Amino acid sequence: MPDDSRATDYDSRLTHRMQKQRNQAEFLALIALFGGALCTGAAGLLVRLSETGPVATAFWRGLLALPLLALWAVLERPGAGNGLAPPSGSPGVLSRLRDARFFWAGVCFAGDLALWHWSLLLTSIAASTLEANLAPLVVTVIAWLAWGERPRPRFLLAIGLALAGVVLIVSPKIGHGGSSLLGDALGLGTACFYAAYLIVIARLRERYRTGLVLFRTTIVFTVLLLPLALTQKFLPDTLAGWAILAGCAVAAQFLGQGLIAYALAHLPATFGSVGLYVTSIAAAVCARIVLDERLTPVQIVGGCVVLAAIALARAARASPEPASAAAHAPRASVQSSPVRERE
Repeated sequence: MPDDSRATDYDSRLTHRMQKQRNQAEFLALIALFGGALCTGAAGLLVRLSETGPVATAFWRGLLALPLLALWAVLERPGAGNGLAPPSGSPGVLSRLRDARFFWAGVCFAGDLALWHWSLLLTSIAASTLEANLAPLVVTVIAWLAWGERPRPRFLLAIGLALAGVVLIVSPKIGHGGSSLLGDALGLGTACFYAAYLIVIARLRERYRTGLVLFRTTIVFTVLLLPLALTQKFLPDTLAGWAILAGCAVAAQFLGQGLIAYALAHLPATFGSVGLYVTSIAAAVCARIVLDERLTPVQIVGGCVVLAAIALARAARASPEPASAAAHAPRASVQSSPVRERE
């Protein structure tokens, strides 16, 4: 009997210790998620302050981040990206080089960055970031059309709310010239490109480590953006201009993605939505402090409606799915990708 009591007491202490360690890991991961979201939220401000053209800024962002991403890819443990052991029959070097999904991920990312950076120069940073963060909704629409994954009524309501929020955001600009509205349209186009990127990346993450995926994708989009970048102002004029480009590469392309990738490996998927909200709010606050970029009350209400729509859409995605719908869905949970990792 005493032996049983000691065994029970030992099991209780062990369970308590493991729970404490899990709570500490989740706390650190949540801090990392906030830090990554703040880094990505500041990216729009750096793009606006850049001395080069919008596509050229995206090119330098990728090129200057490549050494850090290469180091990440080399040092990353197998399976470190998602906390799982590598699958049996992991692809070899030649197979990785031939995987066309790396190319298509880079194509989608190139379109995403080109449109988003251009959008940032034509409309407000807060509006552009909010519009681009509609990507999770677009992902579900693509899943509906491509895999027959019928959306729930709550998701359809979320789409209606999102559209209403976007209308409120752009309403003060109607009748005041087309450049700002073009920026909003480009922000919505950014969401479409990033949604496609999320879907491809989700499939790649089933077989490859996070660092390797980001490194190879960055190589592709950097090469693709170079011809367009050369048609714009390509080199900054001052050391401060180079510092802005380096900050964009380190903060957005490397540090922000790294912190978010670490956080998502240690947090439930539902926690990821916190990063999305922090990113949007951080973008608005940075623009307000540094550029004195003000939003009208109507636009603030519209932004809150958009964030509520995204929250509703994510709640609809998180609820259990019928087996028939799940059978046609992509195996990777692309809808759980919470933020614009590369902004």
